[in-house]
Amino acid sequence: MFFALTEDQQAFAATVREFVADRFDLDAVRAVVEDPDGDGHPMTLWKGLADQGALAVLVPEEHDGLGLGLLDAQVVARELGAAVAPGPWTTTVLAAEALRLAGSPAQQAAWLPALAAGETVGTVALRGEAGSWDGRSGRGITVDASGERLSGTASPVDYPAVAGLFVVAATDADGAPGLYLVEAGAEGLSVRDQRTYDGTARVGAVELADTPGELLTGGTLSGGEAVGAVTARGAVLTAADLVGVAREALTRTVDYDRDRKQFGAPVGSFQAIKHTMADLHVGVTMAEHAVLFAAHALDTDDPGADIAVAVAKAKASDAAWAATGAMIQFFGGIGFTWEHEAHFFYKRARRRAPLFGSADEHRERLAALTID
Repeated sequence: MFFALTEDQQAFAATVREFVADRFDLDAVRAVVEDPDGDGHPMTLWKGLADQGALAVLVPEEHDGLGLGLLDAQVVARELGAAVAPGPWTTTVLAAEALRLAGSPAQQAAWLPALAAGETVGTVALRGEAGSWDGRSGRGITVDASGERLSGTASPVDYPAVAGLFVVAATDADGAPGLYLVEAGAEGLSVRDQRTYDGTARVGAVELADTPGELLTGGTLSGGEAVGAVTARGAVLTAADLVGVAREALTRTVDYDRDRKQFGAPVGSFQAIKHTMADLHVGVTMAEHAVLFAAHALDTDDPGADIAVAVAKAKASDAAWAATGAMIQFFGGIGFTWEHEAHFFYKRARRRAPLFGSADEHRERLAALTID
């Protein structure tokens, strides 16, 4: 079976790629990285993505969205990864997905148009400080007997300081999981900054102390199914970002080693480097296709979607670690310097690889799904 992006999806990818290259290049990324006290949310990039429809990709048309699928959304994630672009795109798209899947018509109408237009930044808090990647235990947030007050800590959470809406995974008094909406500025809500070595992101812990929350209910999914569905989509979008990072890192390395010479010959002609590059290309290509299929599987409710997600996230994490590590190594002495961009790719890959499950966790998940 031949499986590839449609012409429209390829054109969408090209539009995002050209916009980022024109409006937010690596010099702009460096400005964010070298301003650790900034919020990491450049409005030039954000407004441009909103204008391109990148924030509205999964939002239904009746709520001012494009009404497309995860296969289209991963196209954006991949291009943003390749550009090591900062900002809360992934978290906002996931907050919108939570509303689309689990929210009532009233909840969707109240929030989806603003998320699609970039007027509100969303984020998701799906994991407690000691929780498992898939939210099945240790979620960290609990709901009181009234079902309306949340307490506990979720960490790590991307871009909590700029979020206007939090989608929080929590367990009620009976131990049942669910997704809750918490608005920025709510009573008892506080954000504790957590410094990260990845300067293209801003991360924090979300602390709730008897904070009012609204259960997402009335949608097609509820409870643990809703938590699992949002987590799976987060894994695929993160995997897409990682393969974007991996492919760009590999491309830059190959281009450099074609021209860099030692002993009168291009470094890329040396057998050890040539074979390593070939292996990396195979690994990145396999990860790219695994991500495409995982997105397609979730879009079509394929019964093997859980397996596809586990494969995609494991392969993408491994490919990004390998390609960005090789980038530093094969750029020689300059690759280790702050002035070179290699560390942007390396640090982004290192931070994002464990999000929504590390490669080892997904391999364990894969074993459980196929052997147990």
